[in-house]
Amino acid sequence: MHRRIIVPGALGAASLMLAIPASAAAHSPGAPGIGDPYYPAYGNGGYDVSHYDLRLKYQPATDRLEGTATILARTTADLSRFNLDFLLDVGEVRVNGAKASFTTSGEHELEITPKKPLDKGAPLTVVVRYSGVPSSKQAYGFTSWHRTPDGGVGANEPEAAWWWFPSNDHPLDKATYDVSVQVPDGTQAISNGTLQSTSSRLGWTRWNWRSDKPQATYLATLAVGKFDLTTGTTESGVPVVNAYSRDLGANDGAARASVERTGEVADWLSGYFGPYPFNALGGYVPNTTTGYALETQTRPFYSPRQFANGSNVSVVVHELAHQWYGDLVSVHGWKDIWINEGFARYAQWLWSEHEGEGTAQELADYTYASHPADDAFWTVRPGDPGPENQFDAAVYDRGALALQALRNRVGDEDFFAILKGWPTKHAYGNASVADFQRYAEEVSGEPLATLFDTWLFQPSKPDAPAAPSESLAKTSEPSRGAETPAQPRSWRKIAATNGVHGH
Repeated sequence: MHRRIIVPGALGAASLMLAIPASAAAHSPGAPGIGDPYYPAYGNGGYDVSHYDLRLKYQPATDRLEGTATILARTTADLSRFNLDFLLDVGEVRVNGAKASFTTSGEHELEITPKKPLDKGAPLTVVVRYSGVPSSKQAYGFTSWHRTPDGGVGANEPEAAWWWFPSNDHPLDKATYDVSVQVPDGTQAISNGTLQSTSSRLGWTRWNWRSDKPQATYLATLAVGKFDLTTGTTESGVPVVNAYSRDLGANDGAARASVERTGEVADWLSGYFGPYPFNALGGYVPNTTTGYALETQTRPFYSPRQFANGSNVSVVVHELAHQWYGDLVSVHGWKDIWINEGFARYAQWLWSEHEGEGTAQELADYTYASHPADDAFWTVRPGDPGPENQFDAAVYDRGALALQALRNRVGDEDFFAILKGWPTKHAYGNASVADFQRYAEEVSGEPLATLFDTWLFQPSKPDAPAAPSESLAKTSEPSRGAETPAQPRSWRKIAATNGVHGH
């Protein structure tokens, strides 16, 4: 906490200054935000996290969560104090082994003052012991914790971590994870990555999950309840774990008929985007009342409502496309959301081609014609939509139209080279819309500023993305070596377009 000390007289003030070591005087509090203009209080300044170790105990009957988070990081500035983003009740904080003082501020800030100032570039180990009932906590008038009949789920965008672990909550600070969760026997705990082990003792079962590749905080997930688990592998050998709440009712069959195709879809997408970038895969469908789906890394979250009208493989395509566009390469800032959503929507259009249900060009023409020039749809700028429109339908559909326009401009060969090369260029890192434009120009050799400005930044209806000229028209199936594939064909998670909710 800030503390103001008043010392009478000039001599007293001089004595105080002499009493403060010069090294300590140079240290200052870390910023309470990482610098994202959409969400100024999200993330924090002064350190970079490399690993989260979360050891949790959850009681489904009461929604009570107890945990110890060990955070490994390195300072990026001389710090007298630093923040974590968190909502639950904190009992103790240790910094590099010593007890630290702490307080809370704002909607979700945990302010930590270590016993000794921290020098720039030093290793940092933070241990936070905490407890609470996640469903009882709100920030900015909402919650990202879903209470279910037999447990709870942490999944939302752009924030979810606050309700179950303290973090530097912004995609710019990715880290690896170990998530160990103790739950009553007969209950399952689902998280990201690979299941390392389970063990039972004294009526409790501990589930140990590991994510060994960098992962943004909003992509970390936890689901506790009574699930049926299925396992398998993709053709490329990636293990697949899917989980379904046992009380999905009428939606159960359609959910399984969709999510069980996860391995097939991931293998298909790898032809467009390159090899699947993680060592685990799957999806889970808890019994929640919300409507959206989310690309939680390696194990997407699907609401049962996604399958209310029958099987919905398209939403699986959308969330798995995010494993490359959104997870492997994450936004630099939240204004760059088009890099996630426009590409995941376009993947659905490519899947439609693959299934013989309409080509990407046909879907682009249909989407374009569905919105007259005076439709507010065209006033949303996908390249910088503002936080209030971050998940607006236009970010998805106009975003996909921009890609069809790019494809028609540069031709299939360069377009698919861009789609596959981009995830490799920025693998496990972050990038912006401007970065993508530069990359597309580099690969195609074409000046594309006007095209990107027209489709992503102008608040008006552009001219239609004309079909490619005959000289540019090629197959829309990417090169896959020896393979012979089939011929292709609220401002949070609330967007719904083309009958598919997906983020």
